[in-house]
Amino acid sequence: MPVASQRSEAGALVTSFEKTPRMSTYLLAWVVGELHRKTGRTEDGIEVNVWATKAQPAQSLDFAVDIARRCIDFFNSYFGTPYPLPKSDHVALPDFSSGAMENWGLVTYREIGLLVDPATTALETRQQSALMIAHELSHQWFGNLVTMEWWNDLWLNESFANIMEYIAIDAIEPDWRVWLDHSAHEVVSALRRDALEGVQSIQTDVSHPDEINSLFDPSIVYAKGGRMIRMLQHYIGDQAMQEGLKKYFQTHAYKNTVAADLWKCFSDASGKDIVGLMNAWITQPGYPVIHVQRAGDALQLRQEQFFIGQHQPSDRLWPIPLGMASTSDTTELFSTKSTDMPYKASLPTPVFNHDNGSHYLTHYSADLLPSLLEQLPSMSEINRMKFLHEQTLLAQAGFISSADILKVIASYKDEQSEAVWSTIAMALNELKKFVETDEASEKRLRAFVKDLAAPQYERLGWHPEQNEVESDAKLRSLIIGLSLYGEDPDAITQAQKIYQSTPIDDLDPNLRPGILAAAVRAHHPKTIVDTLLDIHAKTSSSELQEDIASALTATKKPEVIARLLGLLKNNDIIRRQDVARWCVWLLRNRHGRTMTWQWLRDNWSWIEESFGSDKSYDAFPRYTGSVLMTSQELKEYKEFFSPLRSHPGLKRNINLGITELEHRVALIEKDGPAVRAALLQL
Repeated sequence: MPVASQRSEAGALVTSFEKTPRMSTYLLAWVVGELHRKTGRTEDGIEVNVWATKAQPAQSLDFAVDIARRCIDFFNSYFGTPYPLPKSDHVALPDFSSGAMENWGLVTYREIGLLVDPATTALETRQQSALMIAHELSHQWFGNLVTMEWWNDLWLNESFANIMEYIAIDAIEPDWRVWLDHSAHEVVSALRRDALEGVQSIQTDVSHPDEINSLFDPSIVYAKGGRMIRMLQHYIGDQAMQEGLKKYFQTHAYKNTVAADLWKCFSDASGKDIVGLMNAWITQPGYPVIHVQRAGDALQLRQEQFFIGQHQPSDRLWPIPLGMASTSDTTELFSTKSTDMPYKASLPTPVFNHDNGSHYLTHYSADLLPSLLEQLPSMSEINRMKFLHEQTLLAQAGFISSADILKVIASYKDEQSEAVWSTIAMALNELKKFVETDEASEKRLRAFVKDLAAPQYERLGWHPEQNEVESDAKLRSLIIGLSLYGEDPDAITQAQKIYQSTPIDDLDPNLRPGILAAAVRAHHPKTIVDTLLDIHAKTSSSELQEDIASALTATKKPEVIARLLGLLKNNDIIRRQDVARWCVWLLRNRHGRTMTWQWLRDNWSWIEESFGSDKSYDAFPRYTGSVLMTSQELKEYKEFFSPLRSHPGLKRNINLGITELEHRVALIEKDGPAVRAALLQL
């Protein structure tokens, strides 16, 4: 709240603030420090302040002021309920365990989430900052004005904030086309996590305080939950959604709610049975796959729960909005085990789940696939992304062979969309695990990647064209990264040349991570590590620090890996908030995996002491389980983490880590020979 009065007392400054409205206690915060600010005002006169330490340049605060001001104006209109406070403060903290926290009227962030220097910040970082600001501001309504009754309905906060950040930024920055990013990141994250046996449902019972932190699973409560709200928006229409939200806020302002309160508002606004649609999705873990096959003049549809890895039999069913591109009715529900629908064999195979609006996969029978591949060039970008990602998941589940993915990826050689290329890159990354221990196959995969990226590498080059679209700036970075992995001689030469001739502060921020990583991997002398660590220590830019961290952790040299591991406990060099990220990046680097896995086990008592009460604590078993590869590492993972399952905050992620790792080891053994054989035949 604004300052009511200030006075000096015994040499101290005593500040009194105006009385807060009725609020949940977890939203109360103070920030005290040597700060400077930039200020703006909304159309209704709400004061918007962005604060940072004086180490941060003043120009890095302007972007956040502009985004926050416009987001508040948007939410005032969209929710039909005005922002309820006289001001909105946003503070960048030098070391903060969460990405951000929506304290009412005083939102706190990591510096990289709020501060944007127009001269040195990459486009993707600016967009992520805008999305984070919109997310936290939507919480001023979802969570603050109206608060969930108990933590089992955490999704009432986070799922809505997750989807509202995209709705808001799409409205105020339509040229960014953030729904492509939503499909490339949020949807992918939700589908991959939600396919594991033992994953939590969106609405989850909480019986112990230590379980609360483990609820904040970004792939479920945020990404999947947000996707459910997006599905609901498509089902009832945006106007009914806005009317329902307006009634929800007006009815329950300064009160606590449960899921049924929200469903009633949407049912009243739309005239549809929202409870019947949504309860199955938020109370059940997982999601369905629809098997589609031709049967004369019909298509046979059959749904079952989709799993990756070992699982118990499941008879769960969902009411699925099919969202077919070939029909005008996007609200048709498929809620039975199986059904038939009319289909003329002379027509192209229909595209199910058009533009990825519903939470399910489609498994087309082999005879239907050629028609879909022919349609790829005319499909929307989101449909092209969806189709490729579905194929990678179907391969992981054993419905198709992982070797088949190579043929599908080859169909995307002429692709020019950055969002689609992000999915291509992910699909290629899935193949790397099959060739880690086979030099000849890995060489063929690198050559395949180089050839695949070559047309876009030639089109985009290394330097931006005047007035080029922003998506090409992001795509250039991705394509250069793929070309470097593919050991393209020109890409390697250019990266070396630019690093040697350009001060790091002057590097294109969109290309900087790849250039620095290429320099680190190129067997440069020890001085490059010293230089980057020195810059990391001196710069006030969190983005530059992150780029340096990603580059250093890409090293192939054991002595550098050992040195970096030795720095993880040094808070003067690596901030506590960044330890998990450094750890994960070193684990993902196959040259650093063994040493980092050993370091994590040797230093677990320090990890527990440092992060045991933090939301990032359960990230250590989660991300470790997502990157280990071998049967020996599986054995070690079980031996080390199984005794730690007694901790309520770790149990779910440890169990999921075992499931995921068991499956990865089995998949490498099962599909590895076929993938390697297919690569050698290219």
